[in-house]
Amino acid sequence: MGKVCALTGHRKLTGELDEALLQNVLEDLIKGGCDCFLCGMAVGFDMVAAEKIIALKSKYPVKLTACLPYRDQSEIFRRDSKDRYDKILQNCDEVEVLSEIYTAGCMHYRDRYMVENSDVVLCFLRQKKGGTYYTVNYARKIGKKVIEL
Repeated sequence: MGKVCALTGHRKLTGELDEALLQNVLEDLIKGGCDCFLCGMAVGFDMVAAEKIIALKSKYPVKLTACLPYRDQSEIFRRDSKDRYDKILQNCDEVEVLSEIYTAGCMHYRDRYMVENSDVVLCFLRQKKGGTYYTVNYARKIGKKVIEL
């Protein structure tokens, strides 16, 4: 079995995300043995990274697993984001629903789940606060390899 990579990043990308770099790093990870990618399915980095993996599926034998913090995660998304989310979900190989309903800690639970079930964490981290910061710190704390874009 190959390696598993968790994807995490900010919801607001503010034009800083270099998508060509993301593409190259994902391909390097695949060539290095990663064949499964875990995505938290949030707006922003998660969706961009998921779409890159879906495109790479035509070139490499990789799997994409959506890790949903709760079943109706997209209910609060704007229409365009919800449509994008639904399209990504349809192209996932697996969907892990971690809670049936929203709870106060479900996002952090999803983040920990992804880190604990991965070999490497690929992140887009620009702020020392929020969910991505929490996730990256947790990954480092438990000794996971972290790659920052």
